[in-house]
Amino acid sequence: MFYDYVKIYVKAGDGGNGCVAFRREKYEPHGGPAGGDGGRGGSVILQADEGLQTLVDFRYRRHYKAERGQHGQGNTRHGRSGDDLIVRVPCGTVVRRAGNGIVLADLTRHGQRVVVARGGRGGRGNARFATSTRQAPSFAEKGEPGEELWLELELKLLADVGLVGFPNVGKSTIIAAISAARPKIADYPFTTIQPNLGVVRVDTGRSFVVADIPGLIEGAHQGAGLGHRFLRHVERTRVLVHVVDMAALEGRDPVKDFEIINREMRMYDPGLAARPQIVAANKMDLPTARDNLAKFQAVLGDKYEIYPVSAVTGKGLDKLIYRVADLLDKMPRVTEPGEPETVEEVHPTVDEPPFEIEYRDGTYIVKGREVERRVAMTDFDNEEAVHYLQQQLRRMGVEEALKQSGITKGATVRIGDFEFEYEEDGN
Repeated sequence: MFYDYVKIYVKAGDGGNGCVAFRREKYEPHGGPAGGDGGRGGSVILQADEGLQTLVDFRYRRHYKAERGQHGQGNTRHGRSGDDLIVRVPCGTVVRRAGNGIVLADLTRHGQRVVVARGGRGGRGNARFATSTRQAPSFAEKGEPGEELWLELELKLLADVGLVGFPNVGKSTIIAAISAARPKIADYPFTTIQPNLGVVRVDTGRSFVVADIPGLIEGAHQGAGLGHRFLRHVERTRVLVHVVDMAALEGRDPVKDFEIINREMRMYDPGLAARPQIVAANKMDLPTARDNLAKFQAVLGDKYEIYPVSAVTGKGLDKLIYRVADLLDKMPRVTEPGEPETVEEVHPTVDEPPFEIEYRDGTYIVKGREVERRVAMTDFDNEEAVHYLQQQLRRMGVEEALKQSGITKGATVRIGDFEFEYEEDGN
């Protein structure tokens, strides 16, 4: 089964907790703090793999979680970082954030990587908090939670040429005749329900990849007949070969069929209809095809190159193949591939305010990556750790900003998943 869309959940590893420990040596019974840092959590990385052709593996596994970092230990021993989780996807996979549809990555080259969820930072041990005035800190940080989110993976075939047209016009027969692909072929509509790829070898060292796109119907741009699923695979092609049934055995009008398919592509993506397009006038071995071809050429012959072919006998296919190859030689690829084996961060560092305050339903909500991180890494069961957090929030200007927002004693403040009751003196 060909799967070209799936929704998955990814969770990066949490950072390990920092350790609270003190040196207790024979001749130094009151040694200083010696708690080590926790290890960083593993990240979730998507990697394009040319050995995969569909997203079928994700049907059986939808949740992916990287390893968390190990906790710190005494004698300032740091915890081991968690291993990254590499998730392989087919080349041509577009990665979107579920919900808002924001494109996070477009993996087109073998080995290309993207970090979709970053591992949490390891918490600092109590040795990190020793100062001249705080010589024996009895608190440490918890590990930072790893990022988690739902992703939509959409596969768009990486083909140079796309065969488009109504169902049962002979696209599968053509791809079987010009390549080593062996799609299922039968004399009824919608025989092809999944795209097929084939490599066409023209001359020595000269070849191209062709995709047999399942038959489109009127209304495809609105999703009729799985139109969206089929049309997405045409997006990366550089040349379209529009296969038309010139025999019109089902009583259809070849000219009208041609115009309907072009309209559907234009409604889905205006750039598709403007892409170089060659007409393969198929089934020319049948008696009624010659008259229909004359009518077709009279209407569209001055706008498109028309090649009479017979997929069954093979007549005319050589001329069609060489013409397509010549066009491809002159055209750049639709997507410029990136360098393989590179790791791209989905969340690049951007200039943003350290925090912002929003008042909603009687609660003051403080938002900001850094302030939320500090709260998440605080051990609220440790009074000294809570006091340290208050100092940090005060230095960041959170307390002053809350006062300017009109906060009063006893009001509720929410930062991340935690809620607090505001005290005027900040304690």
